[in-house]
Amino acid sequence: MQIILGLVQVPLLGIFVILAIPALSAGILEAFDRTQRGGMPGVQLLFAPLASGKHRGRFFAMGALIVAISIICISFVLGSTTEIDEALLLRLQQGDLTALDQIDPGFITRLFASFAISMALGGTMTFFSIPLVWFKDRKLGRALGEGLKALFANWKPMLVLSLGLLAVFLPFSLLMMLFMQLAVLGGLAGMLGMGLLMMLLLLFQLLLFGTQYCSFRDIFGVDSKAEQEPPHDEGQLVA
Repeated sequence: MQIILGLVQVPLLGIFVILAIPALSAGILEAFDRTQRGGMPGVQLLFAPLASGKHRGRFFAMGALIVAISIICISFVLGSTTEIDEALLLRLQQGDLTALDQIDPGFITRLFASFAISMALGGTMTFFSIPLVWFKDRKLGRALGEGLKALFANWKPMLVLSLGLLAVFLPFSLLMMLFMQLAVLGGLAGMLGMGLLMMLLLLFQLLLFGTQYCSFRDIFGVDSKAEQEPPHDEGQLVA
């Protein structure tokens, strides 16, 4: 999934990748479910929701909804982007972290604030709705409604869970800032810093998806897709 998300910078294909994020997330949850039941998750599980004609349209609609929320949040908090010239924006899009030093700190603060708000709203809406669409075969509107209702009904444990994730994220964020400083140095140190940064993000994403799957399983239960498949002959696989 990290490799696929790197394609966001590619014109046209990047739009498809952004809209497909809910479907890819459902694929990771399916991998958690397969693992929980003693199976071996393969890479193909990541694309199972995209290959499902019954669910694909719902996930793309969910992705479009998240994009719309992000645009509204950025427009409301950030305002005009004329504070950054096009050349600087291009360098940022290409991953040049040194370009951050040339941006007004106040603008960066608003940028991160808008990003955090949009992530919080999008995460709240999709936390249970993604697995509801995939595991429970809910329509998009019903999945969003049931997901939000479950969050509010279980607000106390969800609040404790959020605080716990925040406590874990604080040292993660400090390490990420350190690795970002290494990444801008270039050379071997830059490669090491970027590699460590990617591994750290991967571990935190693993924690988030695992939390999402376990929370959904505890509240809703999971109708496993694996149970709908014919049993595999492990002896033939070993042979």
